[in-house]
Amino acid sequence: MYQEERLVRILEHLKKYRTMSVGDICLKYHVSRDTARRDIIKLVEQKAAIRTHGGIALPEFQETILAYRDRLQQYSAEKIKIGSMALGFLQKNGHYFLNASTTVSCMAKALGTESTIYTHSLDVAQILSNQTKADVFLFGGVLNAANRYFFDLQTLQQLDRIHFDAVFLGTAGITSDGFYYDDRDDAAVNETVSTRAGQTIVLAEDNKFSKHSRFRGMDWEQVDMIITNTKPSSAFILKAGEAGTQIITTGEEINDH
Repeated sequence: MYQEERLVRILEHLKKYRTMSVGDICLKYHVSRDTARRDIIKLVEQKAAIRTHGGIALPEFQETILAYRDRLQQYSAEKIKIGSMALGFLQKNGHYFLNASTTVSCMAKALGTESTIYTHSLDVAQILSNQTKADVFLFGGVLNAANRYFFDLQTLQQLDRIHFDAVFLGTAGITSDGFYYDDRDDAAVNETVSTRAGQTIVLAEDNKFSKHSRFRGMDWEQVDMIITNTKPSSAFILKAGEAGTQIITTGEEINDH
């Protein structure tokens, strides 16, 4: 297949799926990574696409990102306090993963530590693009428009080769048997990064406790700490104690970490 024909097909894919990774191009069109990168450069030079970390997207996709610039103004005071408290667990020049969560996005907005941040979250990447303290790596793939994250199978393979000093994860629900998410792919990402981290920290408002969702991401034993706004019920405190999971609230002081 000649390059021009392949470029037309890539654009057809973009019109349907919005984004495409280097790996997607290699698999779909049976070309090397060098050839896929040359295709991307060509499309970017022609202003037919824009670069993302690990791939490309349609130009108007950039407008979608910018349309969410003021999204955090709608966040609750509880989320902002939780996100702010999480900043106390960052170390200069550390390597961290931030997931696709509004509470974690609040953390990103206030982040001022020189560090390396990995994420699959569209919002986190956009927020951090406005500051220069952190180096940001955004994983590519197909956009989940409802929950605003990217995913493909190569994401899991890439994550499995990285060790994070800590990962900061929101969650859709916390039950007696673990931490849940609305989407299977999101659950897989969060479970994977929790196994690759020196510390797994979940940021969750108190209404997430006993809230049910469909796909389990982490067991209790995989979570080192939960930051929340008020203490959960005694049953959850007991469960956390059994699993070795620390629960701290926004009214507490961080003594050491």
